[in-house]
Amino acid sequence: MSRFPALRRAAWREWGPLVTTVRTRLHDHGVRALALTLTAVALTAAVQLIQNRSWGYGPVQNLGAVRAEDPVWPALLRTPLSLFVPALDLPVWGALAQVLLVFGIAELCLGRWRTLAIAYVATLAGTLYARVGIALGPDAFLGLPASDAQVVDTGPSAAVVGLAVYVCHAYRAWFTGSLVVVAMAVEVLVKDNLAGREHLASIAAVLVVCAVREWLGRRRAGVRACGRVAAGPGRGRRR
Repeated sequence: MSRFPALRRAAWREWGPLVTTVRTRLHDHGVRALALTLTAVALTAAVQLIQNRSWGYGPVQNLGAVRAEDPVWPALLRTPLSLFVPALDLPVWGALAQVLLVFGIAELCLGRWRTLAIAYVATLAGTLYARVGIALGPDAFLGLPASDAQVVDTGPSAAVVGLAVYVCHAYRAWFTGSLVVVAMAVEVLVKDNLAGREHLASIAAVLVVCAVREWLGRRRAGVRACGRVAAGPGRGRRR
């Protein structure tokens, strides 16, 4: 890296603030700063073990599997647990690695409760999009075939994607955030399925949250600036 100073500077601009925050939080608080992440990893692993048992598949489906054909209120009650129900047809180690990395960085950079809130918003957006898409039908823009109503939602992956985009926005890692968005768009182009569409819906919801956050920040900054301007002449007047 020392042979490429421009690349090093670019990497530091992209990831420097985020790396500094992660390192500082770990130094100050140790493993306690990752309590939510470690709980999420343990819960995801436990759910995977249980749902692969003959006696556990039914309870997991009843408590944490969300489908668009389900009634709305039972589906909403299952949504929090659905964050930790990995897909049966994918390797669980991939899901665990994603949760550990992305939830961990988010918890260290955003705090425990904001991480949980963004993860839930992203998951809920994907779940609700599935209902809207199926109602629109396959011939409509953003519509989905009726058969997708029986497909279980994405589990932790929608939360992971949403958190990644939010953290990149919060720490101005624009290139990395753009890569995440592009990768999810390519996923849909290559393999257009419900999971890919839900990932894009999660990203869209998180981008709306980011836009609102930016607007509120500018508004607060404007109010403070107006206050300083109004107070300035009085304080600057000689006696």
